[in-house]
Amino acid sequence: MASILDQYEDSQNIRQHSRVSAANIGITHSGFVNVRLEEEKPIFNKQRIDFSPPEKINNLLVCNNQLCMSLGKDTLLRIDLGKPDQPNQIELGRKDDSKVYKLFLDPTGSHLVISLTTNECVYLNRNTQKVRSLSRWRGHLIESIGWNKLIGSETNTGPILVGTSHGIIFEAEISASEGSLFNTNPDQYFRQVHSLEEDGKPAPVCCLEVERGLESKYFIVATTRKRLFQFVGKLAEGSEQQGFSSIFAQNQDLLPSFQEFPVNMGYSEITFYTSKLRSSPKSFAWMMGNGVLYGQLDYVRPDSLLSDVQVWEYTSDIDLNSVKPISIVLTQFHFLLLLPDRVKSICTLNGQVVHEEKFFPEKFGSLKKMIKDPITGLVWIYTEKAVFRYHIQREARDVWQMYMNMNKFDLAKEYCKDRPECLDMVLAKEAEHCFQNKRYLESAKCYALTQNYFEEIALKFIEAKQEEALKEFLIKKLTNFKPTEKTQITLLVTWLTELYLNRLGQLEADDGKQHLFLETREEFRTFLKSSKHKDCFYNNRNTIYDLLASHGDVDNMVYFSVIMQDYERVISHYCQHDDYSAALDVLSKHCDDKLFYKFSPILMQHIPKKVVDAWIQMGNRLDPKNLIPALVNYSQMGSMQQINETIRYMEFCVYELDVKDEAIHNYLLSLYAKHKPDALLWYLEQAGTHVSDIHYDLKYALRLCAEHGYLQACVLVYKIMELYEEAVDLALQVDVDLAKTCADLPEDDEELRKKLWLKIARHVVQEEKDVKKAMNCLSSCNLLKIEDILPFFPDFVTIDHFKEAICNSLEEYNQHIEELKQEMEEATESAKRIREDIQEMRNKYGVVESQEKCATCEFPLLNRPFYLFLCGHMFHYDCLLQEVIPHLSAFKQNKLEELQKKLAATTQTTKSRHKPKEEDTVSLGKGQGSREQIKSDIDDIIACECVYCGELMIKSIDKPFIDPHKFDQEMSSWL
Repeated sequence: MASILDQYEDSQNIRQHSRVSAANIGITHSGFVNVRLEEEKPIFNKQRIDFSPPEKINNLLVCNNQLCMSLGKDTLLRIDLGKPDQPNQIELGRKDDSKVYKLFLDPTGSHLVISLTTNECVYLNRNTQKVRSLSRWRGHLIESIGWNKLIGSETNTGPILVGTSHGIIFEAEISASEGSLFNTNPDQYFRQVHSLEEDGKPAPVCCLEVERGLESKYFIVATTRKRLFQFVGKLAEGSEQQGFSSIFAQNQDLLPSFQEFPVNMGYSEITFYTSKLRSSPKSFAWMMGNGVLYGQLDYVRPDSLLSDVQVWEYTSDIDLNSVKPISIVLTQFHFLLLLPDRVKSICTLNGQVVHEEKFFPEKFGSLKKMIKDPITGLVWIYTEKAVFRYHIQREARDVWQMYMNMNKFDLAKEYCKDRPECLDMVLAKEAEHCFQNKRYLESAKCYALTQNYFEEIALKFIEAKQEEALKEFLIKKLTNFKPTEKTQITLLVTWLTELYLNRLGQLEADDGKQHLFLETREEFRTFLKSSKHKDCFYNNRNTIYDLLASHGDVDNMVYFSVIMQDYERVISHYCQHDDYSAALDVLSKHCDDKLFYKFSPILMQHIPKKVVDAWIQMGNRLDPKNLIPALVNYSQMGSMQQINETIRYMEFCVYELDVKDEAIHNYLLSLYAKHKPDALLWYLEQAGTHVSDIHYDLKYALRLCAEHGYLQACVLVYKIMELYEEAVDLALQVDVDLAKTCADLPEDDEELRKKLWLKIARHVVQEEKDVKKAMNCLSSCNLLKIEDILPFFPDFVTIDHFKEAICNSLEEYNQHIEELKQEMEEATESAKRIREDIQEMRNKYGVVESQEKCATCEFPLLNRPFYLFLCGHMFHYDCLLQEVIPHLSAFKQNKLEELQKKLAATTQTTKSRHKPKEEDTVSLGKGQGSREQIKSDIDDIIACECVYCGELMIKSIDKPFIDPHKFDQEMSSWL
């Protein structure tokens, strides 16, 4: 934890670093506000750890959040940074003069190797407190260890490489287990695999790194004071546990690949940057005598791992004789160089020092080492008295600007995706760069993504006479507009249409660019049918039409009309150019009934058969009434083909579509009368014989048939109109048999039938003078007698012609008289039987026992007036009245009420106590007779039949037992 003084110093540094002058605040040329936050944190933020060591710090290592440091002579302190309040202190317990020379901690933070100045090594596992000696390592001063990141675990390191101060590379393996009875040491084996030299002498192995590439290829990097060695080789699948000795054996025949620099400062240090956990490093930085060598790691190259190598030479304030660099750490875009009194941060992209921070040696002591935790990415610096930690935040914050200045625009855009103001600057710079290099299309695409002034960019391309680039710019700009920016979209759409039309006109005039013309036309049509700008095209279609017309581009005008569904314009165009089949194709394809009505007249004039076929295909979607103008016009002045096609469509409407419109039927009738008389009579016959079935105008049909002399058709119309006299009169001019059929039609009117048959008989006698045929009329109609037709015959006709008819007539009269006599005898006999039945009914009686009860109330029958019916049912008078009244009609109920009132009145008169006078006696007698009549009338209403057996019961079978109005009341009474 940092002290209060350190926190104050840090805050002052942040303010000085992020303060911006007022001149930099405002709207930039790109349209973004270029303001940086005053409290923006620096990339490298130092923090002192609140830790006061009891002894001087000799060495410090951090890996996987595990911190290990050696204090004084033989004290070891371990801290799990996840639990910093639980430090673990271990005494090495060395009694000799040995001191800790170096510490080595594996990537898991589990295996700690301690190299001592007495050329000994000891081992400490993370999970134990016991320090164990590595006996096989004795006699070597360990300078570096190359850990096996692939198969190393918390209990076993796997094969690792160990570099000594004498240039020897050993292969070893350490196990945390206690071992067997015969081998308790943690070191499994320790064997030499290679040795390094400088200038013919052994040189200390300063650093070792083992990395795996593709296809089981391994890369080993080893450095001395001024040389960097590379060893490349393959290991068989599954043989990683066997070690790396085979890789060094593969390179024995060849000199190992190395780079050498002439200056030697006595040591070197290499560091790597890994972007993701458990992935291979991407870049490296090697601190040696000449400066810092940094570059990328390419695992694809077969010979060398290093690529894009550059050397950053030490600045003038670094003197290898007095002020040497101590340590180096590599981040994504910087390497941090540790000097005795300060830290320098150098950008790997441009080699510039971007950050420099001084320490105070008189306060904390000189800086000793800088370490980076490869897992967490934190950087640690320590002196003998203090420990510091660096947080690296938003390191890529300003990288975009460096890439932009290097003209690496793709990388620059990659690192400012979330900063639109920066991205706009990169795009503007890229666009300008492409424009200067005459890559106009690429420049246009970039300019379209910027917020630069639209007019300025457009004028740049216009001045450069780059219409294609201008078009590309406008297309990209149009794509980026929001749907709400309707004015801008309209402007660009219109402008682009003009540019396309100009380009098409230029290409069409050049025969050698026909292929390019077709491509441009297809591109233009794709632009016209763009769904994104469909509304804009539709709202401004008249403007687009004007542009197309001004360039005379008929084909594209038709194409645009189809897109806008302006089929009327398309069809008009085809009709103007006499391409009627194409016009009909458009009509048939889109099935717009209004367009059919509009263009059918002109199409019917030129292609009648195809038009009628199209009409028939449309079926019910067309109203035949609206097509009559086209049919009438060209059926009158057209060829016979048009007339026949008109009749064909009318027949389709009448017989297939079952159209009942009178105008259609009248028109078809007129066509039949004028051009197809053979079909006229058939049409009239199948159209129906009753007025309700007829869909044509009868008067019009009659007039039409009369004008053209179709008498038989007129007869048929008269028959339908029920004008039978006119039908018979006209039929007699055609055929007597036809007249006979007409005469029999008025079946309910015998007088009219007789009159019609007399007309036929008169015609036969007077006009045809055929007595035999006249006699046939008598046999055909039973209403005619010989005496009816005798006046029609001339005086010279002898009776022989009528002998048979007169005899038949007399026989019929005689037979009729006999039938009347028989009917009279039957009526007399029937009246006699009825009188006998009446007399018998008057004497009929029934016996009522004293215990009989009313069929309705079940009380004794004899205690009140009652009725006895032949069926056996017996009712009290009042019970029967109550049962019958609900079934009576309103009229009978009213009549019954009146009769009851009259009966009550007569009864009151009869009960009068005054002695009747003579005149009263007379009136009383009359009253008695009236009273009996009233009672008889009441009986006729209520006692005409048994209420249980008679017709009333049958009629009430569909009525519910309980009145619906009283159902709820009845139901509630049962609850």
